[in-house]
Amino acid sequence: METSNAHLIRAAQVVLPCGDLDATLAFFTERLGFRVEAIFPADDPMVAVIAAHGVRLRLERGAVGAPGVLRLLCSDPAALAGGDTVLTAPNGTRVELAPAEAPIVLPPIQQSFTLSRMTDDAQWKVGRAGMRYRDLIPDRQGGRFIASHICIPGGGPVPDYVHFHKVRFQMIYCRKGWARLVYEDQGEPFVLAAGDCVLQPPQIRHRVLESSPGLEVIEIGCPAEHETHADPGLALPTSALRPDRDFGGQRFVRHEAAKAIWQPWHLDGYECRDSGIGAATRGLAGARTVRPRVSAPPVMCSHDAEFLFWFVLDGGVTLQAEGRGAERLAAGDSVVVPAGMRHALAEPSPELELLEVTLPAEVEVAVEGGR
Repeated sequence: METSNAHLIRAAQVVLPCGDLDATLAFFTERLGFRVEAIFPADDPMVAVIAAHGVRLRLERGAVGAPGVLRLLCSDPAALAGGDTVLTAPNGTRVELAPAEAPIVLPPIQQSFTLSRMTDDAQWKVGRAGMRYRDLIPDRQGGRFIASHICIPGGGPVPDYVHFHKVRFQMIYCRKGWARLVYEDQGEPFVLAAGDCVLQPPQIRHRVLESSPGLEVIEIGCPAEHETHADPGLALPTSALRPDRDFGGQRFVRHEAAKAIWQPWHLDGYECRDSGIGAATRGLAGARTVRPRVSAPPVMCSHDAEFLFWFVLDGGVTLQAEGRGAERLAAGDSVVVPAGMRHALAEPSPELELLEVTLPAEVEVAVEGGR
């Protein structure tokens, strides 16, 4: 059907066949709170149209087809059904009662050394709205983390909509170009420029409006598989300005590279600018940009973190990792270093810049020799 004819559609009904219309109708109206919108013929009803909870059902006596599955999102599924969370209607329809606000499920983490090369063209795939995606952590660390290198070649308006994510952690770092974004209760749309990043706390409504040609961003989320929901009823920007609003225990962060202050990193010879994500997530996660400051010899170290991710934004550096030898990392390459693996950074180029993302924000790093 052509989009131009969509205005001709007045309503939608899900047809469910039933043998005993009276019993099926009683089940939906008396037990699940549906209301009757239509029933006919009056002397011997064959069809009943009922509605509730955002859905309209058409019960047809003698109709042919599967009885279907109906999923109802409830504040207390067990209380509604007396302890059962799956009900079967007299016509055979399976009714699943699920929590309306299901908790985020974190898969058991399976840490691994993961290296992604920018030069591997096979990794790039065309995704939503023509955007190009490169999966930086194919094994997802057991389903715990996802990291994507995203590129919008053409630029211009982005066919996005107001939406939100049910996540534990999610951030976006702009590597090249710019994007214009807008967030719930965070004021007017703003430009995310190269070097800037945002923390998207759980369920904050947001939208991407437009981008420059050749925009590149790094998006990191936990867990790897998470729900994204549209919110067409909310217009952005909102009238309220609440920069300190709490979203699931986190605050929104807009880190602007041009205003950042460089400070010492945990390894000699390097410095970093902190994004403020650690404070905004109450220590759950941290993100910082790292660069060499002075020449210093490489030092072997290890960490105890849940997640340590590096993306080479510019320049190059050699990673010496236990059991793997030396790997020269170039711009666009990324690596996940698992806990306990001895490693060192060596021979950084003068223009080197690394994006480092860790969970938790403060990572205990054991440096050999006590440095």
